[in-house]
This record gives sequence, structure tokens and C-alpha cells, in this order.
Amino acid sequence: MLTTLQTAYSDTRAADLAWALGREPLPALAVLDLDLAGARLQLRLLGASHQVLLEENRGTCSETVACIPGGSTPLPLGVSKRLGEWEYEFAARVETLSAGSFAGRAQELLALVTDHPHGLAGTFPGSPHAFTAMLAQRTEGQVRWRTWHAYPQEGQLVVTRTRVGVRMPAAAL
Repeated sequence: MLTTLQTAYSDTRAADLAWALGREPLPALAVLDLDLAGARLQLRLLGASHQVLLEENRGTCSETVACIPGGSTPLPLGVSKRLGEWEYEFAARVETLSAGSFAGRAQELLALVTDHPHGLAGTFPGSPHAFTAMLAQRTEGQVRWRTWHAYPQEGQLVVTRTRVGVRMPAAAL
């Protein structure tokens, strides 16, 4: 699903993104509710980036990656945490692209996410390549999502991937 976000595109930077786990739902500009084999997942586009809410019989998980002042951890390269019965893994990277490469990559990603039944993308007014996109799936008992945050004024694309799944017991020796 592709939508135009009804908010002014602010000149934020990739370096301003922060990560938080466990935040309450924030006001969203666009939402996609998914049922992935018993896991209820809500993909949320914020004016400042994204939030994912996961609810399953084993518990809940809330991930926020956004430009929100105060109280958040700067965007880490990787996080691995135990959340009750779940293992949570998060990874992020920043790609810096030339103007031509950036435009092509933006079009490719928007087409991929727009045509996917578990995808949500929002473009910001004022720049055709300023967007946030999210794509979710469930495989082998794990819920996974990827996100892309585009900053065309910097030629930067922030890519994240998250996996949440049941903790596997340690193998007996």
C-alpha cells in the first residue's frame, strides 16, 4: 500500500534517527493491520519515521525508529534482546548513494513495497524520493520486518531489519 503522508517534509537527517523498544503507540499518519498466522502486526508510519506493534499469545513488542527528541537510543547497528519467551534482533545500516543511484533505488523499493500485500510505504510532499517503507512477513514461527527511510537531500537510505521469534531452548549436551 502506498500513501502520501499529509505532513510537511522536514529536513531531518539519517543521523537523527533513534531506536526505542517498548514505547506506547505514537500518533500515526498511515497504518496497516496484518494478521500473520496468529500474530497481529501493525505497521505504522509516523511523521518522524516508523513504529511496529506486534501482539501474539506469547506477548507484545513495540519497536520505534524515529526522529524523536530525548529519551531514545541513537540508531544502533545491532541489538539482540530477550523479551519474555521471544528473541528480538534488530540491525540497521546507512547506504550513501549518488543522486542517480538514489532515485533508481527509491523507485525500486517503492514498487516492491507498494505491490506487496504486507507492505506499507508513505511518500512525503515536496520530494518524490522522500519516503518511509515497511515490509513484513512470518516464516518458520518468526515475524520479520524490514524498513527503508529515505533522505534524498543527503543521498542516504537507512535500512533496518528486525526478527522476533520464540527463544529456542539450549541443546542438551
